[in-house]
Amino acid sequence: MDDLLKEIRRLNANLERLTDYFVPSRDPAILGRYRAFRSFSQNNRLCFRGIPEPDPVGFEELRGINPVIERLIENTEQFLEGLPANNVLLYGPRGTGKSSAIKALLNRYRKRGLKMIEMPRETLFHLPDVAEILRGRPERFIIFCDDLAFEEEEVSYRELKAVLEGGLEMRPHNMLIYATSNRRHLMPERPEDNLPVLSGGELHPAETMEEKLSLSDRFGLRLGILNFDLETYLDIVSHYAAARRITILPEDLKKKATQWSLSHGSFSGRTARQFVDDLEGRVGMKRPNEKA
Repeated sequence: MDDLLKEIRRLNANLERLTDYFVPSRDPAILGRYRAFRSFSQNNRLCFRGIPEPDPVGFEELRGINPVIERLIENTEQFLEGLPANNVLLYGPRGTGKSSAIKALLNRYRKRGLKMIEMPRETLFHLPDVAEILRGRPERFIIFCDDLAFEEEEVSYRELKAVLEGGLEMRPHNMLIYATSNRRHLMPERPEDNLPVLSGGELHPAETMEEKLSLSDRFGLRLGILNFDLETYLDIVSHYAAARRITILPEDLKKKATQWSLSHGSFSGRTARQFVDDLEGRVGMKRPNEKA
């Protein structure tokens, strides 16, 4: 009898593991244990994974986008005070600090109850489920959609449109959506979109464009970032080098940083950080009688 009971318990444990895999549990208690999360979909069911160590980036690390940061902070503080605030779209060239600016909000306002859920594009069809879970909770949540862009044949953007604005159900007051994208309108635009097509295509191109623009229009706050110039890039490099206490002559730093940017084809903040990472590593590895 004891052997039979042990076998039954073993089978039950195996069944529970299989159930968790094929129908994963959605434990709302996890939202109280972490301040940052990543959503994923398992067998078409929404799941959250807590992030124990979120990116510690702060606003003091960012350069060249101060007006954008100011508006982002202002909107977020309105949200935290329970005042009306807008969903946000940050758009612009790669490597200019769009994602870092949003992640820095979590580090600045974590003591005021701000939490953040990163939602990859492939999980956006779960947005109504996320809204249902968050509704009524005491914390404030930013849904972070990084590097967001859609192709014409995709349909997941419609869920995003409905939650942003347009659906029958109101978005929870404790939830905002902050997205970043290299595309201002999140969808591809082509010259032929403005030309009438009389056969084998769209007869009314204006309606096609309206559909493409309607998604970005639902973000109440759309903040654009321009390409950095060499001066801004070198300012970012100098800031990083000073923060990390790298000993190097200013003219040498400028020369090396400029060479690095030319080889990488970009004056972005990301290029500046990568250069300083490389420089700091080489300085740390050098022998006492070698130059940086």
